Amino acid sequence: MMSAPSPDDLDVVPGVRIPAAELELVAITGSGPGGQHVNRSATRIALQWNVRTSRALREEQRALVMARLASRLDTDGALRIVAGEYRSQQQNRRAALERLVHLLARALVVQKPRKATRPTRGSVERRLTDKRQRGEVKRQRRRDDD
Repeated sequence: MMSAPSPDDLDVVPGVRIPAAELELVAITGSGPGGQHVNRSATRIALQWNVRTSRALREEQRALVMARLASRLDTDGALRIVAGEYRSQQQNRRAALERLVHLLARALVVQKPRKATRPTRGSVERRLTDKRQRGEVKRQRRRDDD
């Protein structure tokens, strides 16, 4: 039996909710310029979520996410997102969670298969007419001794 959803759970798309217990959020010190503040304050957030072991995804969704985000997953199937553009740990936490939601929402979109269609008769005729005219222009540019 599934437990009741927590208010801290992350809603990705309808039908996909990541339990807060599966999200690992770690505060780390920032890098780059910023002086004493960035060197002493752990405001960057590293978010890690394991796609392979998550209960939030059905098997077909898991396969889709694993395939589409393969370049971003480590060998254990974990997705890591680091946010450090803000001075506030809270804002960086929000930014990391938003990035995760955006990445997953895009990865879970099932694209419609493309139906091959034939060009219309009118478009074929226009293309061939334009081609003939262009060839004629080039022929007229030639010198007589060619």
